[in-house]
Amino acid sequence: MLHRDPLTIAVAQPPTMAFDVAANARTHAAVVRAAGARVVVFPELSLTGYELDAPAITCEDPRLVPIVEACAETGSVALAGALVRGEQGRPSIATLAVDASGVLLAYRKMCLGGEEPERFQPGEKPSVLEVDGWRLGLAVCKDMGVPRQAAETAELGMDAYLAGVCELEEDLPIMEERARRVVADHRVWVAVASFAGPTGGGFARTAGRSGLWSPEGAVIARADAEPGSLARATLTG
Repeated sequence: MLHRDPLTIAVAQPPTMAFDVAANARTHAAVVRAAGARVVVFPELSLTGYELDAPAITCEDPRLVPIVEACAETGSVALAGALVRGEQGRPSIATLAVDASGVLLAYRKMCLGGEEPERFQPGEKPSVLEVDGWRLGLAVCKDMGVPRQAAETAELGMDAYLAGVCELEEDLPIMEERARRVVADHRVWVAVASFAGPTGGGFARTAGRSGLWSPEGAVIARADAEPGSLARATLTG
C-alpha cells in the first residue's frame, strides 16, 4: 500500500495590479510566505490580471525571482498564472510552477473560451505535477467545464485536480458544479483558486470563493469573495 505524507494545499486570490508582473510577483511571494502550505495555487493569469493583451513572459523573467525566493524560504511550490510565448507564434495561457530551483512551464490551457481562441494558442496535452508522491493534475478555468480535459488528465494518474480560474460573481454556481463533477467522475481532491476583485476582460467583479473539495465531494475549506482571502486544506489518503 502506498504511503505518503499528507499534503497541505492553499488556494489564494491575491489583489492584482493590471499588467504589473513585478508588483504581482511580490504579492505572490507574500502570500506564499503567509500560506503555511506545501502547494499554493493562484488564479488564472494571476501575474497580470485577466488582461488579454498583456505581454507574454518567459520562465527566466527576473520579475519572478521574489516568488522563487519565497518558495525557497518556505519549501513551497507556487502555481501561478501567466501568458507565455506560444509554440506556434501566438501566446498561451499557462500555469507556471515555481519552487526553490526556479520556474517551470507546467501547463498550457487546453480549452479556450470567449475571445481567447482568437488570441491564444491552446495547449495540446494535459499535465500532472508530482509533489511529495502526490500527482496533481493541472487545469485553467474553462478546462474544468470540458470533461474530456479532466479525463485525459486522469489517464496520467492524478490524486488531485488543481485549477486557477477567473469567473464572474454570478457564475459561482458554475464553478461549484464543475468542481463537484470532477470529484464525482474521478474521486480525487479538487482545489480551485478563483480570481477576486475587478480585472480585465469585462470582469468588473469576479467570484472569489476559492475552495477545496474532498474525494467524497465535501467542501473542506472556502475563502470569501474578497481579494486577499485564502483557504487551505491538508490532503490525506
